[in-house]
Amino acid sequence: MIIVSWARSRVLPQQAERGSVSIFAVIITLVVVVFFGAVVDFEQVLEARQEANTVAQEAARAGAGQVDRNRAYTRGEFVVDRQSALRAARSYLRASGYTGTVTTAGRRTIRVRVSITRPARFLSVIGISTLHAEGTATANLTTGVEGPRQP
Repeated sequence: MIIVSWARSRVLPQQAERGSVSIFAVIITLVVVVFFGAVVDFEQVLEARQEANTVAQEAARAGAGQVDRNRAYTRGEFVVDRQSALRAARSYLRASGYTGTVTTAGRRTIRVRVSITRPARFLSVIGISTLHAEGTATANLTTGVEGPRQP
């Protein structure tokens, strides 16, 4: 009887430690996957921010190219029509499929702000399901080109 109890006491500590390495491996694997996912999703945010800035710049350029034709033909002055500039920038955003706002920032400047939302690939594991990025651009509505003086 003494031999049996000695054998049990010797086996029990080994069995208690069994499986502890697998729990540690699961935790480390989870941490590595979340870290890898954060790197991949952060790179997606950087790409989306670059895309948003590019689209905002193009929309602002589209707006800045709207010359007041009446003034150009009658007086020879090439001045950007502010309302046409706002419409052109909004139209560019709509046509390219992006959401954003186009506002005036002073008398001769428009500001375009573009928002992009993308689904998170890996961070959804920890509850972050969408990634947001914004880009902003401004365009000055001045040309500096004048035609010949009219009598």
